[in-house]
Amino acid sequence: MRERFRKVGARWAAGLLLCLAALLQVSGDLRLDPIERLDTFIAGLRMRLTPAVHDPRIVIVDIDEKSIAKIGHFPWNRKVMAQLTSRLTEHYGVAAVGYDIVFAEADDSSGYGVLDELAHKDLKDVPGFAQKVGGLKEALDYDGLLVKALRDRPVVLGYTFTDAERKGKLPAPAFRVDDLNGRVVPASGSKGYIANLPRLQDAAAGGGVFTASLDADGILRNAALLVRIGDGYYPTLSLATVAAALGASPPKPVFPKPADQMSASELATAAPEAIGLWIGSGKERRQLQVRVGENLSDAIEFRGPGGRKGGAFTYVSASDVIEGRVQKPLLEGNIVLVGTTVPGLNDLRSTPVNPEYPGVEVHANMIKSILDDTIKFRPDYADAVDAIVLVASGIALALALPLLSPLPAVLLTLALAGAVCGFNYYAYHTLDWMLRLGMSLTLIAGLFVLNLAWGYFFEFRKGRALVSRFGEYVAPELVAKMAENPEAYNMDGESRELSVMFVDVRGFTTISEGLSPKALREYINIYLTAMSEDIRASHQGTLDKYIGDAVMAFWGAPVAFPDHASRAVATSLRMQASSERLNRDFLKRGWPELKIGIGINTGHMHVGDMGSSIRRAYTVMGDAVNLGSRLEGITKVYGVGIAVGAATRLAAPEFVYRELDLVRVKGKNEPVAIFEPLGKAAELAPGVLEELRDWDAALALVRAQQWDQAQGRIEALRAAHPERGLYQLYLERIAVWRAQPPGEGWDGVTTFDSK
Repeated sequence: MRERFRKVGARWAAGLLLCLAALLQVSGDLRLDPIERLDTFIAGLRMRLTPAVHDPRIVIVDIDEKSIAKIGHFPWNRKVMAQLTSRLTEHYGVAAVGYDIVFAEADDSSGYGVLDELAHKDLKDVPGFAQKVGGLKEALDYDGLLVKALRDRPVVLGYTFTDAERKGKLPAPAFRVDDLNGRVVPASGSKGYIANLPRLQDAAAGGGVFTASLDADGILRNAALLVRIGDGYYPTLSLATVAAALGASPPKPVFPKPADQMSASELATAAPEAIGLWIGSGKERRQLQVRVGENLSDAIEFRGPGGRKGGAFTYVSASDVIEGRVQKPLLEGNIVLVGTTVPGLNDLRSTPVNPEYPGVEVHANMIKSILDDTIKFRPDYADAVDAIVLVASGIALALALPLLSPLPAVLLTLALAGAVCGFNYYAYHTLDWMLRLGMSLTLIAGLFVLNLAWGYFFEFRKGRALVSRFGEYVAPELVAKMAENPEAYNMDGESRELSVMFVDVRGFTTISEGLSPKALREYINIYLTAMSEDIRASHQGTLDKYIGDAVMAFWGAPVAFPDHASRAVATSLRMQASSERLNRDFLKRGWPELKIGIGINTGHMHVGDMGSSIRRAYTVMGDAVNLGSRLEGITKVYGVGIAVGAATRLAAPEFVYRELDLVRVKGKNEPVAIFEPLGKAAELAPGVLEELRDWDAALALVRAQQWDQAQGRIEALRAAHPERGLYQLYLERIAVWRAQPPGEGWDGVTTFDSK
């Protein structure tokens, strides 16, 4: 026993520590955002995997594209809405109609107002005209037609709430703050609202809020049953429509015990366990109780992906209803919701099952849950159940896995994970409990990985971890060297002197416009492959990242090179040669010309594994890095392929450089000298050194503001080397300086205000 404990005791301890951490997560003492997101994902997946069962009791009358094509653009006039309402209530005999629409503005589309004005002004002297217009008032009062269609019918009008604006008339609240007998019941809501015209709301059987409350990620997962506006509590469209269909009294909160039996602290934190709807009268009177969660809201059980093809609810076109083309049994005695699925009318919601879910079907799902008494909820003891499942499965696995060989360990893990998922599924579909599953599955997976990888992590992890971590960044031979002494290398952040390079393609927008997508992909892949090989293979640089057509690399980490600046400069020259070779091949293919600009800088930088909890990368940061990026952009100004900072020139003295300028880049106050590396002296073409001497002399004359002499020397250089844009640039600058002399205090620095 002692020997066994010696072998597996450490694994037992590690497993039990994982169980303890998981228990802290479930208890709420430790909240890990990835676990929260996993629970959210599992909840959505559970609904997506549940087949949609069609419910004929709830029908959606869709103001769809077909209806708009027949009747006209939406919103329709109230005469059409009156016809729709009358058809549903009188002809089809529906149980209730819920409008996922608000009628906040008066409808003057009939033109009666214009006729009435003519009758009292311009045409008042026309015999019989005013009387004739008066006779048309009832027929042309479209709002009045809708009032007649609503009166004494089980129709619920929808409305929304806002931050401050108050428009229209609210229906009577289900109850008010004074009715709570001192209880404090939190609920979502607002001070403002956009409601229906008073005459319409007075004629309707009720009203319901249809505002959707999204989670922080923009997903709709929960819906309120009651909202608070002012001191009143108002039912949402789904609850109000159910009440109208059942002929129920206004919904009231149901508390565990009466207010006179509650202490002051209990009154302040009172939470109703349900919303009660009294149905019928006399001996037939019964109460339908609808469970509610926090803020009088419940989780929405989405059934299917939504829409006509979702399968959960019947959709019919509004135009077919108006024309009487829908079969009567399809609607008779059922609850009808009127809404729209046309994308342009902005009633599509992002949900766990569909990013474009019809908003009207959200109410249909809530109505079904209310009618079937299947509101999903977390009972008061849900945390305890989650903890029991977690502890039981975790401890069993933590103690058993270290004793098992691989195959039994895999089978036990799968069996336990299946059992946990099965219990969660049973609790959701049978008991309507919403239990968390993410932490249990994470713990099971964590314990399995811990035991499976124990030997790997302690026997081979050092060398192989380096290969895995740095294989994408550095040359294979460097990874092999690092694996020989893994203790000397890590991805932790540190500050050291490095050389950084930025490479970019000139005119890439024009290139991309001139190539087909397939050709552009091949173009950029060939270019990036060649540049990456030059960085990694030729001088063992660390390939940081691709930024579109740009490449970022650095030298001196993770393997420290004392000559990192020399390696960077040598690589840049090699890359320019590679780009010329590629360009010749590209031109033969009929592709656009390839030209690249390279910026290099040397200095102290922060290097290490950086990023977020979602994605990390081994990279460099700091002012010296930013200057390297600016130098790459500056190459376009000076017409050169490479620009390096003074620190790089000083650290790589074996190369010959052409000084370009003293510059002050955006974001830095101190000027820096910038140079163009030309190669090593022995490798330069004849006459290059003489050209550099002439250029240095000309640049000294420029800084001395001796414009005539400087211009003469530069013009001679341009005549001998017309391909160099640098000389033309300085001739243009001299012309400006002649017209606007910089003055005696001029420091010769060129300031760049943009990146």
